[in-house]
Amino acid sequence: MAIPERQILVCQSFRVGGDPKGVCFKQTDGFLQYLEEEILARGLDILITATGCMKLCEKGPVMVVQPDNWWFGGVSSEEAIDAILDGIEAGEPCAEYHLG
Repeated sequence: MAIPERQILVCQSFRVGGDPKGVCFKQTDGFLQYLEEEILARGLDILITATGCMKLCEKGPVMVVQPDNWWFGGVSSEEAIDAILDGIEAGEPCAEYHLG
């Protein structure tokens, strides 16, 4: 298997000690499936990885594109995912969701 061009890290609020899952997990039902389908439909070479809590709950749901190190917040809709993937294709982070 070749190393993908990019990896998208998706906060799924996994926490040590059984703490309740945070905002990212609660607001992303079906999120990973849609993201995977869109990546495949666009022919992008991106691996999706669900992560533990990224410690930005107040900005969640959070998603990070590597190796670009683009952090996005408030990613809870198909429209947000589409905008972020459009930005990846254009080579610029989507300003509407970009955290800086």
